[in-house]
Amino acid sequence: MKTSFLDTNIFIRYLTNDDPAKADRVEKLLEQAAKGERQLVTTELVIAEVVWVLESFYNLNNVTIAPMIKAILATPGLEVINGALVEKAVAHYLEKNIDFIDGYIAAVMERRNIPEIFSYDKKHLARINAIKRREP
Repeated sequence: MKTSFLDTNIFIRYLTNDDPAKADRVEKLLEQAAKGERQLVTTELVIAEVVWVLESFYNLNNVTIAPMIKAILATPGLEVINGALVEKAVAHYLEKNIDFIDGYIAAVMERRNIPEIFSYDKKHLARINAIKRREP
């Protein structure tokens, strides 16, 4: 089976339908993956960029974006490298109302049992109870 990597703009076209012809072609690609005709792969950095584009260019909020990312994670035939971390990051992003990247940092720290972070970010990281933020 052929394996292909998906870039950020593929997800953006599909999620926003801002170019219906391209969105339709992406949908066909995803259908091929769901049928087992093709394996698709992406990474957490692509997902982070998807979140950033949806927030900064399309002015969407975390309540709108989180279900989109969850749908990507649940797409049959699509592997998101470090998908479990992305899933936890989305939970923090939505539940704690923090930046997606801060949610991802928290997810990595939780997985690796790291209780402390050095950061000057007083706003977002302080919302994660399991993390103690310190300044150098």
